[in-house]
Amino acid sequence: MACYQRAGRAALMPVGGAAAAAATSLFLGRRTSAAASREVHRAAGPQLHQAAQQALATFPRAGQPRRLASSIAKEAEGATAGKTGGGFVAWYEGHLHARPVATKAVTGAILWGVGDCVAQVVPHFFFDEESKEGEPKKEFKYDLPRTGRAVTFGFVIHAPLSHVHYNFLEWMTVKGGFTGLSIPVFKTIMEQFVYWSWFSNSLYHGAMGAMQGMTPTQCYDRIADVLWETQVAQWGFWIPVQLLNFQFVPVRHQLNVVLLTSIVWTALLSAWYPPQEEEKDEAVVKKENEGHA
Repeated sequence: MACYQRAGRAALMPVGGAAAAAATSLFLGRRTSAAASREVHRAAGPQLHQAAQQALATFPRAGQPRRLASSIAKEAEGATAGKTGGGFVAWYEGHLHARPVATKAVTGAILWGVGDCVAQVVPHFFFDEESKEGEPKKEFKYDLPRTGRAVTFGFVIHAPLSHVHYNFLEWMTVKGGFTGLSIPVFKTIMEQFVYWSWFSNSLYHGAMGAMQGMTPTQCYDRIADVLWETQVAQWGFWIPVQLLNFQFVPVRHQLNVVLLTSIVWTALLSAWYPPQEEEKDEAVVKKENEGHA
């Protein structure tokens, strides 16, 4: 039975990842494309208005050209006036354009916090009814410091470095002359197998250990123990996600797709691995910490 469960999980990981990435990619791709079009009109509107005014001044005594220039000027004014709408997406795009790193850091902090909340709450609802007979129901206690560590990691470390990473990937792609479908393939290979996934996963486990009060040696041992398993699990889920992400989403929003999809990834892991297993892992870590003391 356990073999079938493992096989089911392995099969569902890429499917679930692709589905989540497709949904977020489609949403962000369409909405940000529309926002980009509005940005083009926003930039072109004042220039068109100025050109029309110059044309109007050029023909002060000619009736038809003057009326034509007036019509163009009014149309330009209408286009400029109609650009102020757009709601949250336009507001977010404006901040992303003006302050990309700060905007991504705040976004990362929020979504990392949501992801950790999902990781804590989902097991409670999924497995709270499955306690053994005769055992009292375990009371749910939310670990707020754990969420604080996740928010700090997303704000201070992950989002700023990811901003550099995705722009560096884009730079390598342009320099390499990749086009068409070779772009997402190249980016996914570089990210998942060459440098980023190894670095980011090591950084995550090390930073979380440090914020929990572990020594450098304990952080290193933690990374050595879990890095390979993390990589294997990540490849099964994130390769289809990133192929879709790199193909359909603008560079400035690729981190957002990863963060949104991470919430689904966290929910799946929390549902697949019951709290009992997590408690066992915590006991092992505690015993290891006592051994280093």
